[in-house]
Amino acid sequence: MSAGRATAVLVSAVPAAVMLVLGLWGLDRGTMWRDEGATFQVARRSLPEIWHLLGSIDAVHGLYYVLMHPVLALRAEETALRLPSVLAAAATAALIAAIGRRLARPRVGLWAGLLYAVTPFVSHYAQEGRSYALVGAGAALATWLLIRAAEDGASHRRWAAYGSVVAVTALLHEFAVLLLAAHAVTLAVSRVPWHTLRRWGCAAAGVGAVLAPLVVISRRQSEQVSWIRTPGYEQAQALLHAFAGPGEAVLTVTVALAVVALLVPLPRTGPLRLDAVALPLALVPPVLLYLASQRQPLFLDRYLLFSLAGVPLLAAAGAERLLGRLPWRRAVTAAGAGAVAVAFVAQLPFHERERLPASRGDELARVAAVVGRVARPGDAVLFLPLHERRVSLAYPREFAGLRDLTLRRSPAASGTLFGTEVGAGELEGRLRGLPARQRVWVVADATTVGTGWFRGQRGEVAKVRALEALYREESVVFVRGGAVSLYVRR
Repeated sequence: MSAGRATAVLVSAVPAAVMLVLGLWGLDRGTMWRDEGATFQVARRSLPEIWHLLGSIDAVHGLYYVLMHPVLALRAEETALRLPSVLAAAATAALIAAIGRRLARPRVGLWAGLLYAVTPFVSHYAQEGRSYALVGAGAALATWLLIRAAEDGASHRRWAAYGSVVAVTALLHEFAVLLLAAHAVTLAVSRVPWHTLRRWGCAAAGVGAVLAPLVVISRRQSEQVSWIRTPGYEQAQALLHAFAGPGEAVLTVTVALAVVALLVPLPRTGPLRLDAVALPLALVPPVLLYLASQRQPLFLDRYLLFSLAGVPLLAAAGAERLLGRLPWRRAVTAAGAGAVAVAFVAQLPFHERERLPASRGDELARVAAVVGRVARPGDAVLFLPLHERRVSLAYPREFAGLRDLTLRRSPAASGTLFGTEVGAGELEGRLRGLPARQRVWVVADATTVGTGWFRGQRGEVAKVRALEALYREESVVFVRGGAVSLYVRR
């Protein structure tokens, strides 16, 4: 292996290894949260059952569920659920390093890849059983392919590879299509030849054609994101902290280095300059989604994880501008890596917090554990609201032998996430048919039951009335985000 090739491999391997270590650290938190629970139960269905579901809900996650199907078929547990995200984050760190090396020099790539790996926001989604880390890897790979295709603008094969990767990435989550807008800005400000723009346009058109059916279907399912609120200053500020560092010191240094990179850009080593690639990647998708969300709110930080790659690239370029003229090359490279290590130590409390069971807001395992401890086979169970059935779908062992009082059709059979339920009249009949000493356990989502939203759900209110007409609450156990109550016949 030549010295240049060995350097290239090392530059990408080190950030990937660091990301892999951080991703595996505390990977098994001992509980899934609600979105991971959806992945866990849907991906374990048969492929026809997954297809049935996508016609009514979660079409935007359809490809991800299909990819996770064989993974969970091999090992259906939390570590396996999250491992693909860890590997995807490691691949992203390696690709960012490769981009920095290609557009500047090896140590710029090394610093950028390491900075990406130690960002707490990255760790959050590297350890989550959802599609966002895979989308980030796809976006980084597409950006790498764009650079290579721009270097050889006439290569149909490279443009086809670029378009294919963008299409697959957008099918994993359709908002990744905003990557095309960032790349369009990159090519425009770089003043690439017309034939390069034309081939990029053909690739982008192909992506649009592939994505169009998903867009049509997902628009019909937009009700499932109706809870998202119109973004304002707080959401924009939160995204800045997510991208550049939750700690003020790291944030300040990262932004300062990025400003240096923009004011004194590194010289171009090919058709595309580093700042022309990194700035649109970091800025264009968030700005477009923010503006679009003023009309139809869809702005969530996790939808934009794929844009984060631009920030460490800019910060590394700024560091190169400040240190690049120093003669001690190895010492400078080591000093930059040391600075990233200092940033990691400064943000260590945030990393530790990400690995706590409560880091995602709800702990399905704790609710299930309470049921497993207090309920006995033959007892009945009722979920409030309907979506709280997610606890039993994520942890079915704790609910073995319990009778689901309201279930009409299972989630898989009904093509839904949580199944369909009987009406209040049939529920009342089922309750009256229970033995006098039958115990009923109510598993409730404590964050929604009793709220204005819950009171507006007539079906849920009717369930409560039917239950309380015949049963009274005898005891309740509260855990984070949930409650398990024992009801006995009046």
